[in-house]
Amino acid sequence: MSLITAVYNFLWGDLFTIPLPGGNSAGISLLVLILIPAGIYFTIRTKALPIRFFPEMLRISVERSKGKKKGAISGVQALIVSTATRVGMGNMVGVVAAVSAGGAGAVFWMWLTALIGSSTAFVEATLAQLHKEDDPLYGGYRGGPAYYIHDVFAKGKKKRHCVVAVLFALSGLLCWCGISQVISNSVSEAFYNAFRIPSIVSTVILVSLAAFIVLRKNATVKVLDVMVPVMASFYFLIALFLMVKNIGLMPQVLQRIFEEAFGIRQVVAGGFGAALMNGVKRGLFSNEAGSGSAPCAAAAADVSHPAKAGLFQAFGVLIDTVVICTCTAMIMLLAPAELLEGLSGMNLLQTAMHYHFGGAGVVFTAVTLWLFSFSTFIGILYYARSNVAYLFGDNWKSQTAYKLLALFMLFVGGLATYTFVWDLGDIGIGLMTIFNMIAILPKSKEAIQSLDDYTRLMRERKQQRERS
Repeated sequence: MSLITAVYNFLWGDLFTIPLPGGNSAGISLLVLILIPAGIYFTIRTKALPIRFFPEMLRISVERSKGKKKGAISGVQALIVSTATRVGMGNMVGVVAAVSAGGAGAVFWMWLTALIGSSTAFVEATLAQLHKEDDPLYGGYRGGPAYYIHDVFAKGKKKRHCVVAVLFALSGLLCWCGISQVISNSVSEAFYNAFRIPSIVSTVILVSLAAFIVLRKNATVKVLDVMVPVMASFYFLIALFLMVKNIGLMPQVLQRIFEEAFGIRQVVAGGFGAALMNGVKRGLFSNEAGSGSAPCAAAAADVSHPAKAGLFQAFGVLIDTVVICTCTAMIMLLAPAELLEGLSGMNLLQTAMHYHFGGAGVVFTAVTLWLFSFSTFIGILYYARSNVAYLFGDNWKSQTAYKLLALFMLFVGGLATYTFVWDLGDIGIGLMTIFNMIAILPKSKEAIQSLDDYTRLMRERKQQRERS
């Protein structure tokens, strides 16, 4: 236990603090120290990709996908899978925690982190496309960080494994088992609060439905294709309705976000430092850019150009943080502050929803959390396919064994809280990030070249339209 705590603190604890005006300070963790500078670097290298290519992201997200390899998924489907895992508890409970600790200003820093992280997501997803392989078990393609990390360290030699790629794959499997427990624990708690349903009942239903989907060969993407767009759209529409209903309060809320982002109004302890670090950490946790998760879906996409897969995942980061996380923040910030004082986690969010919609708000929150969490679990097991294949080869025994392990963790997590297992999940994603960044920094040149080629094709397409 002491070793787990030590590793957790090394990854997520404050390595050092930066003194700020007014006697405050901002703690800097190792992962913030890695991801923020890397995100800035990739944003510069891609010449502000999230802004320049935003119209193109919208265009490709609605274009029709042409014929694809049997078993492969489209770029939009890869976006849906990655959105399923990004849009989870972090968008609800995590945002509540960030705003509670850092004030409304944390929302601004979440937005900024998403813009930076979008460029990182582009680079890692494009690399996954460039280094993908045929998938003999499920059909289509497979890949991800384990595969491009392998190519970095194997240096053309025919090796079955390399150490860093193995460590990444193991870290991913560890992380996703930990997340499985967090998912079921949060769901059982929310359903008990909303309906007084015993944990054992909600957990058995959750695990049974999950097993029915993940133990079938190709049901995952079909289920997420329907679930993710519906649940994300509905959550967005509810938040949009609240914003329109309270349109007179919106200028005050936005003013509060920007003022507290820079500590102009010291309404929370820590002022600027609290807003900055809580917003940045929540943004990084939520959009997962740089962690190496989403590239596992990006590699499976059958797209006309590698950079297109990168643009899909860059768009996914913006959907997750700028849209969905903002929805949760607005639900909180449009409720009276005195009503939410002293509350935290799901209780805080459900209280805010009760204020807006009465008892139906509490029910809506529980159901939404269930959908978000369920889709996250389905999505992470899709990610796990490529890591399991890299470690144990192409066989159904190892694929099924990991699925059963994750389902067991999902069951156990719904009945009891084991914080050390949650810490293992956080350790897993922290280690994934470190091993992933070791590879994408030196390999980013390939992704930039792919973007340049895609830009050339866009120019040619535009010229062709102008001539016709």
